[in-house]
Amino acid sequence: MTTTTPAPLEALTRHFIDLRDGNHFGHVTRSGKETAFGEAVQLLDSPARQVLMEFNEHLLAGTGRIDATGLHRDQRGGLIASWLLTWPEQRATNLSPISLIATYGAGFHHPHLRGATIGEWPLNVAEPEHAEELVPVLRTIAGADIHNLVFQVGGDWRIIPALHPAAEKQSA
Repeated sequence: MTTTTPAPLEALTRHFIDLRDGNHFGHVTRSGKETAFGEAVQLLDSPARQVLMEFNEHLLAGTGRIDATGLHRDQRGGLIASWLLTWPEQRATNLSPISLIATYGAGFHHPHLRGATIGEWPLNVAEPEHAEELVPVLRTIAGADIHNLVFQVGGDWRIIPALHPAAEKQSA
């Protein structure tokens, strides 16, 4: 057990605190939140490209092409930015590209990240090291699940006990 909160769990806590407190990094207006989202998109550019370059190099034999859409409005008036990795075989079969998508939907309280097809992760574990390698993936899956559970109850952060004021005082 570690005493340091893993980064993905800290990010989830910030996300749920935003819901609880009705703000996003201190912004309460849509305009302020959109400005913060634009800054987040700029900060994500380098890491998103890095991840897609790794996939291109290690899985696509360098045949891929990375395209970034830049920040723009979607059809419903929200904001979206995407980093897309395409390659010849994918284009030939009309499949979606490998996608990293930052979105701040018109009706959303705060932004989200998603991919084009997220749903399944391959499980190939035969040794203890294989299982340990999956810790970041397991955190991502568990984080997505708890986020979606809060979403399923209309964004009701109160299903997360650690966000209750009494729990915050106890952990301080």
